[in-house]
Amino acid sequence: MKFQQYEKIKGSQWTLISPKKTVLKKPLVLVFGNRLMLEENSTYDDVRKMFPDGEIIIGSTAGEIIVEKVHEDSITITAIEFEKSNYIVKHSNILDFKKNAVSIGKHLAQQLPQNNLKHIFIVSEGSFVNGSALINGLEFENTNTAITGGLCGDDARFEKTLVGYNENPKEGEIIAIGFYGETLEISYAQYGGWTPFGPERIITKSKGNILFELDGLPALDLYKKYLGDKANQLPKSALLYPLSLKQKDKKESIVRTILAIDEDKNTMTLAGDVPEGSKVQLMMANIDNIAEGALKAADIGMKTRKNKPELALLVSCIGRKLVMDQRVEEEIEEVIEVIGKQAVVGGFYSYGELAPFHGNKSCELHNQTMTLTLFSE
Repeated sequence: MKFQQYEKIKGSQWTLISPKKTVLKKPLVLVFGNRLMLEENSTYDDVRKMFPDGEIIIGSTAGEIIVEKVHEDSITITAIEFEKSNYIVKHSNILDFKKNAVSIGKHLAQQLPQNNLKHIFIVSEGSFVNGSALINGLEFENTNTAITGGLCGDDARFEKTLVGYNENPKEGEIIAIGFYGETLEISYAQYGGWTPFGPERIITKSKGNILFELDGLPALDLYKKYLGDKANQLPKSALLYPLSLKQKDKKESIVRTILAIDEDKNTMTLAGDVPEGSKVQLMMANIDNIAEGALKAADIGMKTRKNKPELALLVSCIGRKLVMDQRVEEEIEEVIEVIGKQAVVGGFYSYGELAPFHGNKSCELHNQTMTLTLFSE
């Protein structure tokens, strides 16, 4: 693999991060950035001039990861030339599917050739997609290929997210990148570091990713009671107190973040499904535990590898970033310490992370989780 990385901090020019400028052949160009900066039409034009034959994928974020740094008001570029393998990019807009995430997931999976498909990486709109339903669609006819990736972000504004493929980014886009190649080695991992507290409660009324009742009581009222004064800061404050979700038919608990609330209907909308009969429990975290979680994710991702990774794509959660605040780069440093400084690191902070649990290929939607996808040829 060959790489080139750039960053553009708000108010400044593009800066080359790589040791030297290299001409890349048909690179995969991953552009992650602040949503307000991406709305400036000059961004796509700038990137296209840098990489005239590149396949350009753009996503808005809740924070940009490049090397060991985390930015908020920036745009980052990680361009990759695959020398021994190849990739195929497919995209669609969920608005063309009446916001049906299962349907667009099926459609994207069907567009990718299945022969020798090694891995799928997703860059998805993040403001109104049901991440669980998207995974269900992607895996409807394809259970042998692992999926990782993330739902794009908009810092803590929660106004809208933008995604684009070879054009200026817009709302509703979902991109699937399929990776192919005999020598391509890809591993992945996820880990949280949050701690459950308080009583377990049963979901007694829900629909998809909308939560109505816990133990027969309005879920939003109950949640506000726990938050106390912080209830006035919803939905942002919910990122500090996500829910641990244990489904009847699953061994592992997953974390769910509240993305929106409806005061009139007394409901909460979460990033993924919250099935009736599942048990939920509030969670909290401290900085040391979150950093330790990133380290554990890196350990898991390295366990089965034959070769050292050349590329690490990190997708972590905005909730982790808010908790860690000025120490947020510590979790990136923990990952680099484990995977090695030879790996080129890029990624973003998201509204939802996609990755299987360790030992599985079936993907799950996570919140408040560090996920990583490691590549080598």
